[in-house]
Amino acid sequence: MKILITGTAGFIGSHLAQKLVARGDKIVGLDNINDYYDVNVKYGRLHRGGIIEELKDGKDIGFNTLITSKTDTNYKFIRMNLEDKEAMDKLFADEKFDAVCNLAAQAGVRYSLTNPQAYMGSNIVGFLNILECCRHHGIKNLSYASSSSVYGSNTKLPFSTKDNTDHPISLYAASKKSNELMAHTYSHLFGISTTGLRFFTVYGPWGRPDMALFLFVKAALEGETIDVFNHGDMLRDFTYIDDIVEGVTRVIDNRASSKPPKPPYKVYNIGNNNPVKLMDFIKAIENKLGKTIDKNFLPLQAGDVPATYADVTDLVADMGYKPCTPVQEGIDKFVDWYLDFFYKSPKNLKEKQN
Repeated sequence: MKILITGTAGFIGSHLAQKLVARGDKIVGLDNINDYYDVNVKYGRLHRGGIIEELKDGKDIGFNTLITSKTDTNYKFIRMNLEDKEAMDKLFADEKFDAVCNLAAQAGVRYSLTNPQAYMGSNIVGFLNILECCRHHGIKNLSYASSSSVYGSNTKLPFSTKDNTDHPISLYAASKKSNELMAHTYSHLFGISTTGLRFFTVYGPWGRPDMALFLFVKAALEGETIDVFNHGDMLRDFTYIDDIVEGVTRVIDNRASSKPPKPPYKVYNIGNNNPVKLMDFIKAIENKLGKTIDKNFLPLQAGDVPATYADVTDLVADMGYKPCTPVQEGIDKFVDWYLDFFYKSPKNLKEKQN
């Protein structure tokens, strides 16, 4: 199968590309490599897949040119903005994909409070271009990243895909809910099979530096204090990256279907189905590092929620799969990676091949 994966310099996209290439799929990865966080981390992920062009002497990977991996010719990468409609259309026309998995987006709940404009480009206009390209190039298999944030201030636990999601509490969440509505429309009008994936607090090696695990481990190693919001009274359905990728892979292989007049549209939660107290999560980090972390307890932040908990009934029923990695095991793997690849010399991340 030939698959376009957007966001392959990102956390989930880079892992997914590695898995699908390893099983023999032909993958075209796409990313604009923006500077929302350290681009060295993004280049490090690309290097894992054999994409060796790098930031050097002020020169970066150019836009709109396919690069073939040095380690597997079935993997190609292109730097491109989803908002570039003409370039996107040409890519679809040239490559003739069998399936598309859209994981590219402007991420971050808190960032959306101060930079709302950043979310309209990739998350709304970019997603529309994905839908339009699928429509005009005959692609019937589209999966895309949504988020547990669409549940907003819902207090009913666990979160079910049958719950009302009409009251998001951040612009990021609103953009993800918009993606689900747009996908439903294209499924209804044009028969495109679309599957939304509501991810729950993904963590693991090669994760995002703005996420709590990254920040907590860095602070612990440097003897700094961490900010603990809602005075530590938070629950999160922490989901290890390998579990997320396995769920996404199964969704790609089993596209949404339905009997008319219902459209071929589906949304799944992908979470560990086992929420963990934030203080227990921090304790797991302390257990691995063998040290106590200094904590600064603060109120709940705007746009944040006190608890997330995924009901994965549909994922189990339709895909025969349920995430299962224990948090201590996942944290141990992350810390080992962090110490090997990031802690001593983050600028050398893009030179690591693993």
